[in-house]
Amino acid sequence: MTDTTMPASAPRGDAITPALFAVAIFTSASLVFTVQPMAAKLILPMLGGSPSVWNASMVFFQTALLVGYAYAHLMQRIRSLKAQAAIHLVLLLGAALFLPLHVSGALGEPDPARPTIWLLTTLALSIGAPFAILSATAPLLQAWYARVRAGHADGQNPYVLYAASNLGSFLALLAYPALIEPLATLSGQRLGWSSGYGLFVLMILALAVMVWRRRIQNQPEPAPLAVSPPIPWREKGILVLLAAAPSSLMLGVTAHLSTDVASAPFLWVAPLALYLLTFVIAFQNRPWLSLPTTLLLQAAFGVLVVSLVGLNTGEWLFLLLAHLTAFFFTALMCHQRLAARRPAPDRLTEFFLLLSLGGVVGGAFNALLAPTLFNGVWEYPLVVVLVGLARPWGEGALSRRDILILVIGTAVAAAPPIILEFMRYNPGFRDMVGEQSRLMMVQLILGGAAICAFLVRDRAVLFTIIIAVITLSAHHVGRGYDWSLTERSFFGVMRVAVTRDDGMGGDVHVLMHGTTLHGAQARAPGFACGPTMYYAPSTPLGQAAMRIQNRGPSAKIGVVGQGSGAMAAYKRAEDQMTFFEIDPMVDRVSRDPKWFTYISSCADGPVRTVLGDARLTMAKETPGTYDLLIIDAFSSDAVPTHLLTVEAIQGYLRLLKPTGVVVLHLSNRNLEITLPSVAAARRLGAADLHQIYIEQPNAPEMAEASTEALAISPTAEGLADFKADGRWRKLAPTEVRPWTDDYVNLFGALVRSMRGGA
Repeated sequence: MTDTTMPASAPRGDAITPALFAVAIFTSASLVFTVQPMAAKLILPMLGGSPSVWNASMVFFQTALLVGYAYAHLMQRIRSLKAQAAIHLVLLLGAALFLPLHVSGALGEPDPARPTIWLLTTLALSIGAPFAILSATAPLLQAWYARVRAGHADGQNPYVLYAASNLGSFLALLAYPALIEPLATLSGQRLGWSSGYGLFVLMILALAVMVWRRRIQNQPEPAPLAVSPPIPWREKGILVLLAAAPSSLMLGVTAHLSTDVASAPFLWVAPLALYLLTFVIAFQNRPWLSLPTTLLLQAAFGVLVVSLVGLNTGEWLFLLLAHLTAFFFTALMCHQRLAARRPAPDRLTEFFLLLSLGGVVGGAFNALLAPTLFNGVWEYPLVVVLVGLARPWGEGALSRRDILILVIGTAVAAAPPIILEFMRYNPGFRDMVGEQSRLMMVQLILGGAAICAFLVRDRAVLFTIIIAVITLSAHHVGRGYDWSLTERSFFGVMRVAVTRDDGMGGDVHVLMHGTTLHGAQARAPGFACGPTMYYAPSTPLGQAAMRIQNRGPSAKIGVVGQGSGAMAAYKRAEDQMTFFEIDPMVDRVSRDPKWFTYISSCADGPVRTVLGDARLTMAKETPGTYDLLIIDAFSSDAVPTHLLTVEAIQGYLRLLKPTGVVVLHLSNRNLEITLPSVAAARRLGAADLHQIYIEQPNAPEMAEASTEALAISPTAEGLADFKADGRWRKLAPTEVRPWTDDYVNLFGALVRSMRGGA
């Protein structure tokens, strides 16, 4: 970035000025975007490992960023650059008083009924000051640079430093899952970040010294830039909306990934890293991708993802890549349009303030407003459709070709639900076609509609209408059941449907949490009190319950994760049973006889529910009193990793009697989480046995489910009767590192799963 046009009379220090600014901005951005997954990971265990923690945290980060950008904008009212540097240094040193990073305990434990308020306030008290002051660095230093380099060519476009800022953010986010999280403990991460903060303060001090040296050398202090015309209000609104759409889509994609794979920083950072990379490309002097190329690719991947948004193909890697690619080109399109609208350098801080405001609007819509407006996760497909309006609108009147494509595209897109409803009322035709053929037919029809949308990609309104119909059609096809109940809370979306299973006497109520079936109960009197799915008597969880009950006339049983309440069907009059559940919505639905009667009618005697994160609430239970603990806290396939650490298992063992047993339910489609759990148990010197149960092919559809589980006991005697059952076996020694509250490596769990558990 060295300026070859620098006047000969310029001081030698000017030769390193561009590099010093770039390095300082790069460093601050790296710190800002390393602390985000780190802080969320610190606070995650207190909210049950819910994927919503990251989205709500992002609202805080975006709001703190807005505060930092507002501060940078207000600083421009101070004419003296030296005074600005002094104020910034003082505030940086003041924010250092909040280091090293930690979670403030000022608010106590979170209230499950109002987790968002607790989360946002706790983050503000814990890292608000250092995060906000660091966030101000990019626009503030760009404004300084424009003044310091006012007589040079590069000073006319300080926006290129924004690319350096986002490059630092992008690399930091990639480093977190690939290097920082697998190699460093949380305490080591906190110390390293604090050291990086100190290094950054020294960089700002160096810049302040540079400004002071200009004064000593009788160089005039850089004058404020010439005032350009104000940004019109209409233009401000467009800038905010163009910034809001990618922010909303980023959280939508993140919620999808963290619900269906794992609630973990290594998945959170992927959409955020791509989001930042689009800024790097958009604000380059010569972008790697031109806007016309971006528009073409955005249309292609956009129509692909809307045709898949309501469908679950089971190919999670394909869906992952499709959603991330579509998001990348959509965000890039919006950010390139933003870059094309950037104002003169004197309006730089105002421009970034508007961008930051858009980020807050998009994030708040997803994390705060949508959960109260929608009973399902509709915000993601809604914004995917509406962002089509950011495409070119075309010029002149619509041609006959355009109108014909619109009519054909909407008609084809609307066809699948009509066809499926026809098959529903004509079972002979439906059986003749077959389920796989029906799915292929639907995808081909939606693909034809997607081609129509692509053909009118330069007519934003027509494009948006067609993809809106495709989205509604895909959701109708992919809904799975006719849902009788849909409710949403901070912790996820819960749905109940009525289906028919003749092998279980007729109607069966099924419970879906996220995208995974988490409970089912037959309604016929002869079948109603039979535990089903993962809790059937044939599965490891059912086996454990009956084996413990066979030891004596009474047992004290604890279950983490209430679901439909199926485990309550095992409760005898003399037994004590407690559910540990974080989501009040789950407790309410499972106790409503309209939907499930395991707790209200099948259990012999009262069943207790303790609301709150299990790690926090179980710590208050009396030690040495439980005969059996079942750990089954899953929302979709997200893994609350803090329930599988050495410290967590140690807490479970503390509650058990000497021969008590804890059973970890470890079934997961995408992550290998068994070996870290085995390693944790063995580090504690506990006995362990493992079982994978495969559901019987001739069993009724809802009767049982394939289940993987690990049984752990403080003593070998506690598992003696389990060992006598040949289905429970000892796993070979493992070299996998056990997870702890200070170390979790979910990236490694994903790799092991892809390699078949090796």
